[in-house]
Amino acid sequence: MKKKKFTKMAILLATGMLLVTGCDSNTANNTSTQPENVSTVENSTSTSNNSDSLVIAKQGIFSAGGITLTSEETFDPENQWEESGAGQTSHVDHANVLYQIPENETGLPMVFLHGYGQSRMGWMTTPDGREGWSDMFLRKGHSVFLVDQPRRGEAGMTSVSGDISTKTLDQRWYTQFRIGRWENGQSITNEGSQFPNDDKSIDQFFRQMTPDTGMTSDMGSDFDNETVAKALAATIDEVYNKTGKNSILVTHSQGGGPGWTAVQYTDHIAAIIAIEPGGAPAVDTEDYKAVIEKNIPVTFYFGDYIDNGDPAIQATGMWQAMRQTCYDFAQAYTEQGGNCTVIDLPKEGITGNDHFIFQDLNNADIADHIENWIQQNVK
Repeated sequence: MKKKKFTKMAILLATGMLLVTGCDSNTANNTSTQPENVSTVENSTSTSNNSDSLVIAKQGIFSAGGITLTSEETFDPENQWEESGAGQTSHVDHANVLYQIPENETGLPMVFLHGYGQSRMGWMTTPDGREGWSDMFLRKGHSVFLVDQPRRGEAGMTSVSGDISTKTLDQRWYTQFRIGRWENGQSITNEGSQFPNDDKSIDQFFRQMTPDTGMTSDMGSDFDNETVAKALAATIDEVYNKTGKNSILVTHSQGGGPGWTAVQYTDHIAAIIAIEPGGAPAVDTEDYKAVIEKNIPVTFYFGDYIDNGDPAIQATGMWQAMRQTCYDFAQAYTEQGGNCTVIDLPKEGITGNDHFIFQDLNNADIADHIENWIQQNVK
């Protein structure tokens, strides 16, 4: 009965939670014609010749996907402040994408999609201000495309009205993200934790949380997977338009859901790297069928404190259930000839990681592990 309770809660979480480098240089603006539903601002940038410098050949920001709402009646240009919005449009439900292309580009582009309560910021830095994965993979020769999903961050325009909660919920997510226990107003990390746990870093971590302008639930249960998936697919298609290359898709947590669904809407995904997704699609779903049909290499990464998590904390059983769906996916996928692995980091000798393995103190080690997987499995 207890296991069923955890599984039910895991499914709920899976529904909702499936949860730039500064350059000292002269910059020239470039403009180009973009396909429909894509707007862009881009420029060329270079750094000094210091051997440690990260040299960016091109960077910019664009919007991808989304819809345009148009109200009835006729807009009156002499009464633009009238309250009904008659005859006006609203461009909504798109993704906003910041991209950088390194001068020494040797690998496939990587598209990063954040999870619940997050934005692209999580890929760019860490709570204690160290280098984030976006810079690390730029150094490894990949261009990076960092997505703010529809209704989040810089893509906040929405077709549905949400309710941004003002509840005090930091410790809910601290616990769900397996960082440790919060007791008597103090952060108590798990034994051997790689989380940067000084007071300033904890403050910075909590301030990364980003509301969804289209949700009414503070649990994420009304997350619009389909809208995010379509905008993500449009992003990946635009990456192909810009680079002529298919993308390695990196998802985290809640972002895992639209990552699977996006496969139905684009033919330009070279691989999927799912960082602790809130689950994986069952074999009888359209998401699973699309991934296996296109024979996309898939790998999952999970951190610590799942098998050895505190049994008194609900998150432990929930993460065990969510990870199990990924083991089930991997077994079915490989049996049908697909390439899929589940990387349990403690079994690889990498311990102490929570749900945010890309921000932990050993994030560079895990980035190296992922790059090795890419080199061996992605063409």
